[in-house]
Amino acid sequence: MGHGHHNGLKTFGLFAIMWAVLLGLGALLATLTHRPAVIWLFAAFGLIGTFVSYWRSDTIAVRAMDAFPVTEAEAPVIHRIVRELAEEAKQPVPRLFVAPTRTPNAFATGRSPRKAIVCCTSGILALLDERELRGVLAHELMHVYNRDILTSSVAAAMAGLLTSAAQVLLYGSGRGRGNPLVLVGMLMMALLAPLGGALIRMAISRTREFDADADGAALSGDPLALADALRKISDGADAHPLRPDRDLVNVAPMMIANPFRGAGVTKMFATHPPMSERVKRLEAQAMR
Repeated sequence: MGHGHHNGLKTFGLFAIMWAVLLGLGALLATLTHRPAVIWLFAAFGLIGTFVSYWRSDTIAVRAMDAFPVTEAEAPVIHRIVRELAEEAKQPVPRLFVAPTRTPNAFATGRSPRKAIVCCTSGILALLDERELRGVLAHELMHVYNRDILTSSVAAAMAGLLTSAAQVLLYGSGRGRGNPLVLVGMLMMALLAPLGGALIRMAISRTREFDADADGAALSGDPLALADALRKISDGADAHPLRPDRDLVNVAPMMIANPFRGAGVTKMFATHPPMSERVKRLEAQAMR
């Protein structure tokens, strides 16, 4: 069960693309500024920062949401559901947290199944019935068991490294000011490199959501329960969106649904696939 084996290939592919682009940017920087070592300095800082973020991903996400751990006595329903699903998947039982916000949502994080956290907001616990909540928790557990945190961390690393490299190129454009085409080229690179990284991260995140929907529905044995839950969550998030500050924006790709209210260009670059498409796929899965 699950798409975890695909994530190793995705991660390898992301690293290959990341280093190919960085080498291309480094070659351009070397030609124009004669200081190619700077690009490797940015790459080193980016990789170190990403490793730290990956290693402490559970702590960072929990703090951003002001979440707190809950015991079985405090939250017997979600403890029972998660324990049953983990036993069905023959996987470790994660720690459970609750975030005190009316926005209905849930997320999973942690560097491995044994170090994982599943967090529900108080809004989702109030909104969903037990059947729907089971579908959501199965979805989040499959993010853990598919090791999606590794893939998303590498995608975030690529976006960050490309952005840093583009900034170095733009900063180093002084030596090329005599040639307007060089400056235009560097400006284009400074804009397109981080955009490319963001698009790749968006694509990976959307793929992860579709996989977790399908795998979670298979684990719970009830695709329509998750479909019903997603409809309610979407409406509830629109009614009670989170504020889009920096820490919450970084956590948003982990959540089961976009927690912010957005339109136009914002939706074009959303990290989650359209809710209607997710519901459609789950309904088709239920028919098989």
